Formats: sequence, structure tokens, C-alpha cells
Amino acid sequence: MTNQKVNARYSPEARDIYFTVPNLISVLRIISIPFISVLISKHEMIAALALIAISSASDGLDGIIARRFNQVSKIGQILDPIADRLLIFCSILALSVAGIIPWWMLIIVGLRDLWMAIQVLWLAQYGYGPLPVHFVGKAGTALLMISIVGLIFADLGTSTFFHLLYIAALAAGIWGIAMYWLAGYIYTKQGVGLLRKELGEKYGA
Repeated sequence: MTNQKVNARYSPEARDIYFTVPNLISVLRIISIPFISVLISKHEMIAALALIAISSASDGLDGIIARRFNQVSKIGQILDPIADRLLIFCSILALSVAGIIPWWMLIIVGLRDLWMAIQVLWLAQYGYGPLPVHFVGKAGTALLMISIVGLIFADLGTSTFFHLLYIAALAAGIWGIAMYWLAGYIYTKQGVGLLRKELGEKYGA
């Protein structure tokens, strides 16, 4: 397989560079996730919200820096979604441990992420990078993050307002999980299509 063929599967701007500011930011985001999870599980929600806010701000910042200073990298294209997936999964795990949401939500999200990780590794065997992010995937991720933040806020009080916020956040989470799985189905179809094409070219099918 030629380098040109492999590079075509990534963004044209992505390069084989590792030690960049955006990549450092992504690594720091990943490092912060266990701290966020512990804070949520212990119901220390103010501190957890502060860390989530910093993490969210850095998520946008690393993309701006990467594009502005030509530091878009292939490893960065992998680290960024990993950070998002880990934040969502670990936050849902912490909310489950804290007794704020039912465990089945964690299981469903975990199964989807496990399947997507298998697909990414499978595609990587043929030189493919991460699949382009679909709108449905972005929407599902956004709904889950809104739900997580809403559930954390809802744990700050016991009045009717906080109870209604909890119900709304839980509903957003359920819709987010549904879209999360729909995006997984879309990515699976795309992945299977790429593999069929790859195997067809290889074996003349």
C-alpha cells in the first residue's frame, strides 16, 4: 500500500507529528477525567463542574491552535475523540456509582463504545484512520454531555426545580444514547463499506 493511499484516508492537513500543543492539551484532558469521575462519585459537584468547564474550553482551544499554527496531526485526530469518549463513559460510570442514574445506561453506552473501538482497530489493520464524524454522532455526544452536566447540577439541590432538571437531564441522556447508537450504526455501515472495497481490491472480488 502506497503512502499516498494511506494519507488520503486522513485529513489532508494532518501530519505525522506528536509533540504539539494541541496534543498536550488532549493528553491533559484525558488525565483530568479520573479526577472529574472521583468528584462526581463523591457528590462534589461544584468542583466537578469547574473541571468539566475547563476541559470543554480546552477541547475547543486545541482545535483552534492546531488549525492556526498548522499543528493538525494524525495522533491528534485519534486523541481528541478518545478524550470525548472517555469523559462521557467515566462521567456516566461516576453518576451510576453515585446512585444518580441507573446502571443500564452505563452498560448500553459501554457496549457501543466497545464496538466502535473494535471497528477502529479493525479498520486500522487496513491503514484507515478515524472515520469522519457524522452529524448524528455529534448530536448524540452533545446530548449526552448536556445530560451529564444537567444531572450534576440537579444533584446540587432538592427543590422542585432540581427535581424537574433531573427529569429533563435524564430524558436528554436517553435520547443521547439513542442517537449515540444510531451514529454507531452509521459508522458501522461506513466501515463495512470500506472493508468490502479493500477486500474487493485485494482479492479482485
